[in-house]
Amino acid sequence: MADFVQKSTTKTAARELAAPIADVTTFASIVQSVIDTNPFGCTSHEVGGVTFDPVAKNREAYTARILYQDDDGRTVGQITARSGSVAGFNASISEIMGDAELTAAMGGDPARDTENERYLCALRCHDPSGETYYVTFSRDQVRISSYADDVIVGLVEAWADTVPALA
Repeated sequence: MADFVQKSTTKTAARELAAPIADVTTFASIVQSVIDTNPFGCTSHEVGGVTFDPVAKNREAYTARILYQDDDGRTVGQITARSGSVAGFNASISEIMGDAELTAAMGGDPARDTENERYLCALRCHDPSGETYYVTFSRDQVRISSYADDVIVGLVEAWADTVPALA
């Protein structure tokens, strides 16, 4: 039998945030600023004749939670809606909150449970060295994964230190 031979060493590092990112607008602006300003000095690259941006969204998911409360403020029902974009997240909340038939069926008034909303966006980054790694943002953590060179962690960490919401 043939043995598996290690070909590379990839690592993961995470920063737990002192406080969750306040809201989806703040979250989206942090992610978009990385894409727009490329603070890690990433480079475009080509794979199979296709050119890829230096930093690009790899996957994203946004989860809203709507509680239905009776006249005494007790929760009588809840709905969780997961969307693949910020626009879908906001639109689904508007639809759910504005649906009178659903409100009647649930037996209470809808209220957003913003404290329990979840946001996630993974960015694919291409380092000038040729290494591809991922920076994944969630509401309470920033994670760097699939990297080998520790310099990458230093670049992301130095940038994160300048973003108050990522303290």
